[in-house]
Amino acid sequence: MRSRLSIVVILFILAALHIFIGWQILPALPVSTSVKWLGAGWLLLSFLLIPAGLLASFIKRQPLSDRLAWIGLLAMGMFSSLLMLTLLREIVLLIARWSEVPAGRFLTMTTITAIAVPLLASASTLLGFFNARRLARVVRVDVPISELPAGLQGFTIAQISDIHVGPTIKRGYLAKIVRRVNTLGADVIAVTGDLVDGSVARLAPHTAPLADLKAQHGVYFVTGNHEYYSNADAWIAEVRRLGLTVLMNEHVVLKHQGEALLLAGVTDFGAHHFDESHRSDPRLAMNGAKSDVAFRLLLAHQPRSAMAAADAGFDLQLSGHTHGGQFFPWNLFVPLQQPFTAGLNKLRNLWVYTSRGTGYWGPPKRIWAPSEITLLRLVLAA
Repeated sequence: MRSRLSIVVILFILAALHIFIGWQILPALPVSTSVKWLGAGWLLLSFLLIPAGLLASFIKRQPLSDRLAWIGLLAMGMFSSLLMLTLLREIVLLIARWSEVPAGRFLTMTTITAIAVPLLASASTLLGFFNARRLARVVRVDVPISELPAGLQGFTIAQISDIHVGPTIKRGYLAKIVRRVNTLGADVIAVTGDLVDGSVARLAPHTAPLADLKAQHGVYFVTGNHEYYSNADAWIAEVRRLGLTVLMNEHVVLKHQGEALLLAGVTDFGAHHFDESHRSDPRLAMNGAKSDVAFRLLLAHQPRSAMAAADAGFDLQLSGHTHGGQFFPWNLFVPLQQPFTAGLNKLRNLWVYTSRGTGYWGPPKRIWAPSEITLLRLVLAA
């Protein structure tokens, strides 16, 4: 009963926001009434497509499910831009009223800004689509480490994260990522969670390219929150079947040019909400580590594992989850939940690198938050 009420409330809010956009923009457009009705029809269609796209995964028939998801998620991306630009327009017009702009000039502003909203929303949706669908670029990052042994200088880790194989990201998309990663010749490959959005039964053929990942010291995986939305135990078994090492609050010790490097991984920060035995614990992941280990690396899906990682004595944490905000305005909300949004940051003696993600979630849209394949290199601090 409560879940049905929540759905009704969400649909009511979604409808109200669509009405708000139409009410503010359509009357001010210098177009014929028939064109305005077409605009109203598009808003109605958007209102219907967004929830349909989100619920498409419940449709077992393919390719209908994926096609409906594509249309609904594209509509969601367009709607998000329309809403933000409409709100921005209202702020601009409110300031103009307070500033007592002359009536003629204010009317011109009203018309121009009404035209700008759908044009800019369309442009940002197209640009965001291109940014999201193109192959992620390689971002090279040097991590300066004090007293780094000579044997570990230049040690490289290729990180991919937040690919979100699902209704709009399939085998071909992942295969291109795998080929690009393999060209980097990294010593270790890390997959830091949110690999999938969907069941093993539906997506196993599309995650198969992961088996082709190759690195001198192996390929390692940690769970993200989306694995838990999609039956984490089944995905853990599937990822292991593909040949990746899944680290669940545990570590391995790698020998590289005579030096020992500890590589640990923790389950997702919120995993205990789904399975108490999966509670994320960086200190447990360090359990049993020998004192002669020269460097300690932690894979943790969410940046907010950093506090516990610093307490446990790790030198570097690799995370994802944030997507770098993916597109406005969601980038403004990330700092409310996570200590870091993107890039290399320092927490006490711990370096934290937060990937913007290698795929995307939800709308195929990225603005000012490009996807990335990260190649991190350990270097001696100056």
